[in-house]
Amino acid sequence: MATTFALIYTYTDDTELRDATRPAHRDYLRPFAEDGTMLVAGAWAPGEDPGGLLIFRVEDRAAVQAIVDGDPFSTAGVVARAEIREWAPPLGPLAGSLTGQP
Repeated sequence: MATTFALIYTYTDDTELRDATRPAHRDYLRPFAEDGTMLVAGAWAPGEDPGGLLIFRVEDRAAVQAIVDGDPFSTAGVVARAEIREWAPPLGPLAGSLTGQP
């Protein structure tokens, strides 16, 4: 059974490296979006600390960790910290589809 995980990236302050690596990062993530593994992803809005939020629907935490480990943002050193949290939202129009509950 799939579980929903939030992946919270904190980026380094090296914006040049981030900008240079972004195309490879997006190319790497695209198949996960296409097959439904990744539900949504994006950077924090301007003015927020550099980082982003990615939401995955996978079997376990190890599957998210494997995605992190292969992400060009991780391998190039753009990611200073990657925090993986299981997420089970109880309310809202998408809650049931994210938790497997009716």
